Amino acid sequence: MTTFFDDLETRSADQREADQLAALNAQLARVAGHAGTCLPDVGALLDLSGLSSLPVLRKSDLAKWQSEKPPFGGMPVSNVAHIFQSPGPIYEPGGITHDWWRMGRFLHAAGFGKGDIVQNCFGYHLTPAGMIFESGARAVGATVLPAGTGQTELQVTAARDVGTTAYAGTPDYLKIILDKADQMGIKLGFTKAAVGGGALFPSLRQEYADRGIACLQSYATADLGNIAYESAAMEGMILDEHVIVEIVTPGTGIPVFPGEVGEVVVTSLNPDYPLIRFATGDMSAVMAGQSPCGRTNMRIKGWMGRADQTTKIKGMFVRPEQVAAFVAKHAEVDRARVIASREGEQDVLTVQIESDGGDADAYAASVVETLKMKGKVVVCDIGTLPRDGLVIEDQRSYD
Repeated sequence: MTTFFDDLETRSADQREADQLAALNAQLARVAGHAGTCLPDVGALLDLSGLSSLPVLRKSDLAKWQSEKPPFGGMPVSNVAHIFQSPGPIYEPGGITHDWWRMGRFLHAAGFGKGDIVQNCFGYHLTPAGMIFESGARAVGATVLPAGTGQTELQVTAARDVGTTAYAGTPDYLKIILDKADQMGIKLGFTKAAVGGGALFPSLRQEYADRGIACLQSYATADLGNIAYESAAMEGMILDEHVIVEIVTPGTGIPVFPGEVGEVVVTSLNPDYPLIRFATGDMSAVMAGQSPCGRTNMRIKGWMGRADQTTKIKGMFVRPEQVAAFVAKHAEVDRARVIASREGEQDVLTVQIESDGGDADAYAASVVETLKMKGKVVVCDIGTLPRDGLVIEDQRSYD
């Protein structure tokens, strides 16, 4: 029988939307007037769909603001206990109030709880991952061995000596520990694992299962904390209760149709660090229905690639934002797809356009204006381009 972290996980869709709308409007009021948010003063939204009218916030925006006004770029940040650094560099705040990054919900779903000793192999140096998972372990009443990474023999010895029962870390590092334990002739007591920060391949999950270790994964970032997580049902990833997730066409803030692949854009409802429409750069898609585990929130399919499809063609970069600008210039165009190919040892640019009509030659000037190069234009019927999230497809072979 499924036990839940709290009652939020089984709310009705109407109740969840009402609660999230109230929290979102509180966030908008909180950031009003702060330069480091790029948000107009829109007032209260009438429903969650109003989010799509707001600008998308990207890591490049954060980096620019933070360079001008360190450490957080003038954003309304509060209750800061730690400051972390991610590549860029970008600085993130961290709090020590109860489950600040909301990782306890995932660890509960993964079976972590009182009596468990968690070998936390996420890093504690500058980056927040170690603290993110430690705060989650505290939220479910587990004890933490703050192991970090490296020194594998010491990891094995510590796991044996303190009797660790659970692992937190990247998907592949647990295998390194287990293989080293085999070499040392030591049997370890891991029965569960919570992983993130990399791909959990089915073969690796099965290897852990064969060793008696149930392994589940979460989707989290240093900026946002937990976004989505697996339950024992292992059918997609269930959204955290304190974020609002949109799937948008890369390079735009325009939501895709349900089930289509697009970029994950997240609005955090954490009042201490109000990120509104923060673009993760990751691709995913919404899954239909609810999880068999009984949690009622929306699910996504997990990581499905990166949204930054920037590609160099004819010596010049073409970016998703440029493709979006082209579509925006033509009301009759539903979507467009740029294809890079090779003919006779030369790059070829083709722009496929979904439109109810129109002359391909008539779009040629817009292609040059927005993409800064000439290309072949192909007009396609509405609904014929793949719904795979790609707006720039590189068909060139690099072998």
